[in-house]
Amino acid sequence: MDSTGLKFLGEGEWKCKKHGSEYRRQWRKLHIAIEAETLQIRAVQLTTNNVSDSQVLEDLLSQVPLDERIDSVYTDGAYDTKHCRQVILNRDAHAVIPPRKNAKPWKDQQVRSIERNELLKTVKLLGRSLWKKWSGYHRRSLVETKMHCIKLLGDKLTARSFPSQVNEIHARVAVLNKFTELGRPHTQVVT
Repeated sequence: MDSTGLKFLGEGEWKCKKHGSEYRRQWRKLHIAIEAETLQIRAVQLTTNNVSDSQVLEDLLSQVPLDERIDSVYTDGAYDTKHCRQVILNRDAHAVIPPRKNAKPWKDQQVRSIERNELLKTVKLLGRSLWKKWSGYHRRSLVETKMHCIKLLGDKLTARSFPSQVNEIHARVAVLNKFTELGRPHTQVVT
């Protein structure tokens, strides 16, 4: 899971630099979840720019039917909250979320907190980069690549109203999922 910003109103960067901005530029936040095996976008949500990533996780996971198993959820540190970890645990999935840089152990004794406290100890003992290799955290780059593909279809929203912007994003997602279904590149590590 990841999010990115999409502009929909406002002046171009060059005009703002040259003449100054006339009004506050506005943008939307796009949140997506992909299936790592097929690279299909399974969940999508468009929000205003003041909605945090962690607030959207539950809505994204609810878009995946309950009868479909979710093995792991890979996210960035913005999702390192008790609520997010509980939502992931409720779906019987494994949370692969790096602790925030200033993370402190959680005091409660719920499963989500015990797992995170163990993760904190592991990261402190082994280091963040070794934990990322060990946990397979690099798989999160797949969603970042998919975000890049979405922006290749346009990094701005052309629709003005929010419902129309949601429809525009769903159309882009449908196109990308069809492209992915038709064929995707096979990558391999070159050393």
